Amino acid sequence: MTLALTLVAVALAVLLLLLYLEGGRRFSLGQMEELEGRIHPVDLDAFRNLTDPQEEDYLRANLRPGQFRSIQRERCRSALDYIRNSAHNAAFLMRMGEAATRSEDPRVAHAGRQLVDAALRLRAYAMLSSLQLYARMAVPGARLSYGKLADNYQHLSGLATQLAHMQHPAGGTRFSALL
Repeated sequence: MTLALTLVAVALAVLLLLLYLEGGRRFSLGQMEELEGRIHPVDLDAFRNLTDPQEEDYLRANLRPGQFRSIQRERCRSALDYIRNSAHNAAFLMRMGEAATRSEDPRVAHAGRQLVDAALRLRAYAMLSSLQLYARMAVPGARLSYGKLADNYQHLSGLATQLAHMQHPAGGTRFSALL
């Protein structure tokens, strides 16, 4: 009985993971003006600061333990917001990349495939980082690595900007400012 429940739980977890990773399919790519309402802002410098181990060490050394735990939980909640926005943007950019893969221009199709791959990778990292942050909120003193989520988002943004420049030379610069 326990084995059956475990298998059902694992199957549900895999299904949820697949649904999460494919979340970008609900978006449709239209005019560049539509992007402003769909892209959520991500301040990578602020996210890096929230997840910087040296900043955490500084806070740990200069705050009382109760204050540190409270501040660290708040920092984790803020980092989760950045991760959610990154995952949301990756879902949208994945849809944009899928549309580009159908292009007649082989350079645009290749850039679209790269964008889809990078977006899928970022969404997987975002899910893992979210789980780590939830664990960290439960145990604020735990030392956990968030991988290179910010670097992956920066890479994804660069690929998306490159694709936007290929498809819409006039609006590509405006697009990069949105990310």
